[in-house]
Amino acid sequence: MRIGGPEAARLLAQRLPQPDDFSCGAASSVVARVVRDEGYAALLLEGSATVPGFATVGTALDRFRSETLAMHRRIIGPVAATGGLQMPWPSKLGTPPWAVANQLSAGSVRYRWRPALGGLPVSAIRSAVLAGHPAAAYVGNLWSPRHVVLVVGAEDDGGLAVFDPWPGQVVTLTPSQLAQGSLPFGRWNRAWFVVLPE
Repeated sequence: MRIGGPEAARLLAQRLPQPDDFSCGAASSVVARVVRDEGYAALLLEGSATVPGFATVGTALDRFRSETLAMHRRIIGPVAATGGLQMPWPSKLGTPPWAVANQLSAGSVRYRWRPALGGLPVSAIRSAVLAGHPAAAYVGNLWSPRHVVLVVGAEDDGGLAVFDPWPGQVVTLTPSQLAQGSLPFGRWNRAWFVVLPE
């Protein structure tokens, strides 16, 4: 299974951890753009283009960290990536699902967020990623959502390839894990929300 184009695959083969405790939603949004935009993936990987406000120095990891922090500032602001207004959000509370939906909608496909308290809607997620559209999932404990991961691919055996920003790696959710509804993201093992194409 290939995730995105060649530049995206090369970038995601590296370890790309979120730069702080609050930027998992922003890191997932950066990876969503990487998967859908080879030019953006190449810019992060090589730093060879000149884009206003974009750090082109350092390593791919340095550029990923810099872009994730910049994405976090943009994504929680009063103006959404789609150009409309959205409710601003305190950065220390991470990234709300409507902001991730707005960010992912900046492309040609409109996204929306919805509750997933009964478990991840695996068939809808598989359909989205097989069509080339990553899907975000908010996971947490019994009490609240605490972490955002990004589904970037579907395995032939029914599993899902998921970018987990905490370690900065793509991991596989097996069919049995998905069937049991217990997710393997440390303390965050319950689904709360999903952000999918409409």
